[in-house]
Amino acid sequence: MAEALTHFDAEGRAAMVDVAGKAETSRRAVARGRVVMAPATLERIREGQIGKGDVLGVARIAGIMAAKRTSDLIPLCHPLMLSKVAVDLTPVAPDAVEIEATVSLTGRTGVEMEALTAVTVAALTIYDMCKAIDRGMRIEDVRLSHKSGGKSGVYEAE
Repeated sequence: MAEALTHFDAEGRAAMVDVAGKAETSRRAVARGRVVMAPATLERIREGQIGKGDVLGVARIAGIMAAKRTSDLIPLCHPLMLSKVAVDLTPVAPDAVEIEATVSLTGRTGVEMEALTAVTVAALTIYDMCKAIDRGMRIEDVRLSHKSGGKSGVYEAE
């Protein structure tokens, strides 16, 4: 009988799951979120009028870098060789930037945490770059919207 996948060792202590016995499959995860802000802040982002530079460009790079470093940020996450990370940021009138991260690999464990981390760090980067003019920004609705691959199959958020 196969050993159960668990985050606990024989003594009940937290441990990284041993995925060595799992089959490698193509895995993909998509996460989404948004940053809500004052309409004037969104307009300044669109016009490139934020003093710290290209907000969406920097947030995109920050999200990609964060996905690659998820195992350094989240305890017990496996370090993964990601084959793709894409972070898309879309200004939505009158007052938000929507963020979508897609992460994929062929491996033994999923990439949900990497996609969620990419969205979260991209959102935090937007906040950081704009906080001098809008401290009331809100990061909202960070969630997994799609997951495929692995034993548990496909997940699609409603």
